[in-house]
Amino acid sequence: MATATARDIMTGGAQCVQAHDNALDAARKLTELQVGALPICGENNRLVGVVTDRDIVVRVLGAGLDPTEVEMGTLAQGRAVTIGADDDVDEVFTTMTRHKVRRLPVIDGTDLVGMVALADAARALEAPEAGRLIEALSTD
Repeated sequence: MATATARDIMTGGAQCVQAHDNALDAARKLTELQVGALPICGENNRLVGVVTDRDIVVRVLGAGLDPTEVEMGTLAQGRAVTIGADDDVDEVFTTMTRHKVRRLPVIDGTDLVGMVALADAARALEAPEAGRLIEALSTD
């Protein structure tokens, strides 16, 4: 059997929050879609980062900032970490571990096609690798 790819294990239909959208709009979209993270898209719908529900709570509300004033683009840090749709599950594992991220936007060329979460990767890996992934992401 062929090795599973990111496309095989991802949740398709990922929606972006725009870089100019504010934290309140992003929180509403997270709630509406019942997800914990959204890709942040900038000019020409290019991926610039990922915002999580925790980012909004800690970096906006916890910092005493007004969620209607904080734009999502300001929460994007550095270059967005992504995985190619046809990359195998081992590469998903390696990328998550190397960058200490629990969610990866999946791209096909330059198009966002889905998201892979830690749980998706863990289900696709053999038991020892899944344990190592969870351990790697749980330590600081």
